[in-house]
Amino acid sequence: MALNSLGRYVPEIFNGIKRTPYNSEALLTPQGNEYSRPVKIVRPGERKLLSGLREAIIASGLKDGMTIATHHHLRNGDFLLNQVVKEIDALGIRNITIASSSVHPVHAEIIPYIKKGVITSLECGVNGPVGEAASKGEIDCPIIVRSHGGRARSMMTGEVVVDVAFVAAPCCDEYGNMNGYFGPSACGSLGYSHVDARYAKTVVAVTDNLVPYPVCPVVIPQTCIDYVVQVESLGDPKKIVSTTTRVTKDPIGLMIAKYAAEVIRASGLLKNGFSFQTGAGGTSLAVADNVRRMMLEEKIKGSFGSGGITGYFVDMLEEGLFQTLLDVQCFDLRAVESISKNMCHQEISADTYANPFNCGAVVNMLDAVILGATEVDVDFNVNVNTESNGYLLHNTGGHTDTAAGAKLAIIVAPSIRGRLPIILDQVTT
Repeated sequence: MALNSLGRYVPEIFNGIKRTPYNSEALLTPQGNEYSRPVKIVRPGERKLLSGLREAIIASGLKDGMTIATHHHLRNGDFLLNQVVKEIDALGIRNITIASSSVHPVHAEIIPYIKKGVITSLECGVNGPVGEAASKGEIDCPIIVRSHGGRARSMMTGEVVVDVAFVAAPCCDEYGNMNGYFGPSACGSLGYSHVDARYAKTVVAVTDNLVPYPVCPVVIPQTCIDYVVQVESLGDPKKIVSTTTRVTKDPIGLMIAKYAAEVIRASGLLKNGFSFQTGAGGTSLAVADNVRRMMLEEKIKGSFGSGGITGYFVDMLEEGLFQTLLDVQCFDLRAVESISKNMCHQEISADTYANPFNCGAVVNMLDAVILGATEVDVDFNVNVNTESNGYLLHNTGGHTDTAAGAKLAIIVAPSIRGRLPIILDQVTT
């Protein structure tokens, strides 16, 4: 065991691999070269389109002990990961690691496959039942949670090597060109899947909307895609993105939002060129509402809004309050519609968004970010992963990435939530 920066003992070896406990940002220095996938060739006349997921898994060469990945832009409406795991089990393949960008409550269906040894390790964010089952000891499955930028970094450096990535492609042609803007499962930006397509040894595009070649616009190109599979449905559109996102009506949340916006103004950052990010929670959107009114009153023209984009930020773009939106994930249907029509609403990859090991991530250019928390302690440490009971129920997302990069990071949370104190002497995690 080794001491980390908070004086807590953490294992130096986890899941059979030596780990480096976090101590200082200054000690994180990249070495070596980027990981690269095998060089391949598709000859004239060769087809990529296969009959189904099972044929694609066989063609990919997936074997015991390998690693697969999916992306979570379909969120709690995703059908793909469950379908892939079911087919892997049917083929008798075992000891698989899932290195997806995140799993959600809908993926509770993989728990029986963890118990029978089909899945033996998770290297992804977890939301809900899977993390709770692991926390209770109901499943024996080591879990490594990374931020969005940390996942991109781990794949770029080869720390995590994905053997087969299954990329849900809401709009795709037979050669693998794709975007997330159109079709029954449209989810907008495919930002998290760019690194999968770039670094996975084999990439399978899975679509429920096969269109004539070539797709327009191309977000992830055919040069990254080995196989294409058409399925009946990628997910439940009602759960892929929210119909709308709303500002909180809770008086305490509104008061917190008002104070947070006043802090931003007092910081001196709220001026022409201002850059901003919030989450999709009601209090975060209330902060954005206050900032929006300040910008309108003072005739401030911001540079960009970033991160997971909501319709609220789309409105600010269309009002001329931002030059552009840099979108790694669409949170609602308004954002999905906007990114398909507005050239100033730009899709970015998780690498561009938040990878600390590149020539400069978007988070480094943020002036202010509004973040939530399950717990905050008196030393300004923040917990976003576990509840007070210690159960792992939430993904890190871009929380740590933006907090590290932005000039001003503000946590918005009540002092008490459901009779439980949120401000503690020490956070649980």
